[in-house]
Amino acid sequence: MTFRTGLLFGAAFLTGIVAGPGLVHVAGVGGGSFAPVAQAAEADPAASPETSHAETYRLLTLFGSIFDLVRANYVDPVSDRDLITNALNGMLSGLDPHSSYMTEKQYADMQVQTTGKFGGLGLEVQGEDGHVRVVSPIDGTPAWKAGIKPGDYIVAIDGHNIDGSPLNDAVEKMRGKPNTKITLTIIRPKATKPLVLTMTREIIHIEGVKSVLYDKTGYIRLPQFTEDTSAELHREYEKLVKQAGGKLSGGLVLDLRNDPGGLLNQAIDVSSSFIRNGEIVSTRARHPKDSQRWDAKGTDMTDGLPVVVLINGGSASASEIVSGALQDHHRAVLVGTKTFGKGSVQTIMPIPGNGAVRLTTARYYTPSGRSIQGLGIAPDIIVKESREDPVFSIREADLAHIIKNQGGNQTKPPARDDLPAIASHIPDEPPANWPAYDMTKPSTDFQLQEGLRVVRNMAGAPAPDPVAGLPPAAPATTASKSEAPHH
Repeated sequence: MTFRTGLLFGAAFLTGIVAGPGLVHVAGVGGGSFAPVAQAAEADPAASPETSHAETYRLLTLFGSIFDLVRANYVDPVSDRDLITNALNGMLSGLDPHSSYMTEKQYADMQVQTTGKFGGLGLEVQGEDGHVRVVSPIDGTPAWKAGIKPGDYIVAIDGHNIDGSPLNDAVEKMRGKPNTKITLTIIRPKATKPLVLTMTREIIHIEGVKSVLYDKTGYIRLPQFTEDTSAELHREYEKLVKQAGGKLSGGLVLDLRNDPGGLLNQAIDVSSSFIRNGEIVSTRARHPKDSQRWDAKGTDMTDGLPVVVLINGGSASASEIVSGALQDHHRAVLVGTKTFGKGSVQTIMPIPGNGAVRLTTARYYTPSGRSIQGLGIAPDIIVKESREDPVFSIREADLAHIIKNQGGNQTKPPARDDLPAIASHIPDEPPANWPAYDMTKPSTDFQLQEGLRVVRNMAGAPAPDPVAGLPPAAPATTASKSEAPHH
């Protein structure tokens, strides 16, 4: 059996719709034989004594009886393949939110997604109690340009209600040829009425690593972890150094906000670009022989440059591995809000001619030995993006029947005594007179501006307060005499 290890976005589709982030091992099984898996399970001393051959036979007989009842009496004819596919999906999705069965086409679509080019809208979505909720739009895609936001609910497609439909059915309806129109009806928390957004499907090219030089401070944005992320990171960093005249004297900001993850080897390489020695991440499986550990590769491309990492609830999987490693090694200061909290590993087991099984097989752990499953990674300095209650509430802990957080030696990161002095002076939310966020104007991005302030302070560079230059706040409105309450 050969293995290809990768951090994937989840059940991926050519529409550019992604169902949940996850750490995945892809196992190639020749000839459709699962004998090694079956033998391991049979020999497992932890197997429940209730799963005797007689009990298993009785339960399989029950399954067959119900299968026959449905096939014979359901209101409309239904194919045996559909019934079996639904049963497989129910068996796996009932275990945890990230296990599932993929048809042959879904499996092929998932493989295409890891190349960073696929067709559709560019959304990452999650099923939640029969609803389809947006986890994150992908930078530069039709969904991103249309203004779809994390936390939005998709309730109708081309005028047809999808609320209560299985997630896969909703995804199928969003599929279509490039250059074709699609209209989504969106329910947004706190909005007074539904939003109707019309987009044009297109082949999605996931935007690569982007960089900007703010005076002598570098900024690098990683939208996802695809096959070229590490190489692009190095290229953009060298470009910034050249633009700065040979040195980023104001430090570096690494932006992992709303980055749903990607390939594991890229997460390791990105972490190793800043950490010279020590563990990056480890996984622990049911069978000890399947557990693994990955270490840094002995280089730091920045030679110890101060680094701030921006994170939020949309930072998942590969993003959490990188931010967790940099936090545990005290190599960077994390600024923002708590991450998604995806700490489990899925193995993709191809079934030749019949798709693949995606099965949760392990948990992963940060270098200090903590599991972030259901907890996420807390920033070193909390900075909210706005004064409003966050609409982004889907995290691992919000999903049904998640696996337990266990096996780690702790749940909190190692205590830090190296935070810059300015940390205690950073506000946790923008002031009332902060301008409304505009994605085309970095000056309106409060988390970014405070991240720049922190890293400049760490680098010993001037770190002006972004709030200081704001126009005075409008005076509070007071009631006139005629409006004043009577006593």
